[in-house]
Amino acid sequence: MVERVEAQHPSIVVIGAGTMGLGIAHVAAASGFETVLVDLAPEPLERGLAAIRRNLDQSVEKGKVTSLDRDQALSRLQGSLDLDAAVSRADIVVEAVPEDLTLKKNVFARIDGLAPARALLGTNTSSLPVDAIADATKSPERVVGMHFFNPVHIMDLLEIIRGARTSDASIERAKAFGERLGKTCIVVKDTPGFATSRLGLALGLEAMRMLEDGVAGPEDIDTAMTLGYRHPIGPLKLTDLVGLDVRLAIALHLARTLGDRFEPPQILRKLVSEGKLGKKAGQGFYAWRKS
Repeated sequence: MVERVEAQHPSIVVIGAGTMGLGIAHVAAASGFETVLVDLAPEPLERGLAAIRRNLDQSVEKGKVTSLDRDQALSRLQGSLDLDAAVSRADIVVEAVPEDLTLKKNVFARIDGLAPARALLGTNTSSLPVDAIADATKSPERVVGMHFFNPVHIMDLLEIIRGARTSDASIERAKAFGERLGKTCIVVKDTPGFATSRLGLALGLEAMRMLEDGVAGPEDIDTAMTLGYRHPIGPLKLTDLVGLDVRLAIALHLARTLGDRFEPPQILRKLVSEGKLGKKAGQGFYAWRKS
């Protein structure tokens, strides 16, 4: 059930009930934070809350958490359609709206005036400049990049991005938050693609070029990396999981900022234009069963 935030003082507010937002809200609630997941529309909010419940149920079935752990996490989780009320009581706000700079700046311009002065403002972005997002606020010292990885409740890494005006105190608070979520934190400078997207995309784009050149099929290219280099997943299958549209957007951004070596291969453009976006669409470099 979606509730409006009224009396309870939340510690963490997550804005956006998509894949990343619901994952961040899940781990925050499971880690002991009073958590509010916010979306402007009831349907995605209900879907997000339902997905968190399913993920927690699956964790119980697999013996990763107890039923008591699940119930306590859900008791700390609320959904809200009232962004202003939720943010006005927040200690930490994590924005997890789609990867669009204008949209993120609009969100930050709004929450900057709503959040208490104590609140840390985090943006979950895989490639957009934290400094540009912070420009939308009057308090850029409390804006920090928080790049979570999908699925958030399974992946161990949190990439923390320091903007040019991010304070040391904000970085330390972001690290403490990530560590309480059970994440290993790395801190990187606000540069295009940060560390993870830049390195991961370079490998993924080269795998796509190899596929275009007929060097090998997707399975063999991926197996070369999983068995030859002990990567947990191959670059093409990983692209399917991330979303081909997401990787295309990042590649275009990095090509503009870092040069032609990140120019997206034609095969990536073609698959995206055909709606073959990876696992979420049932087809990408691999065929997937829709769950």
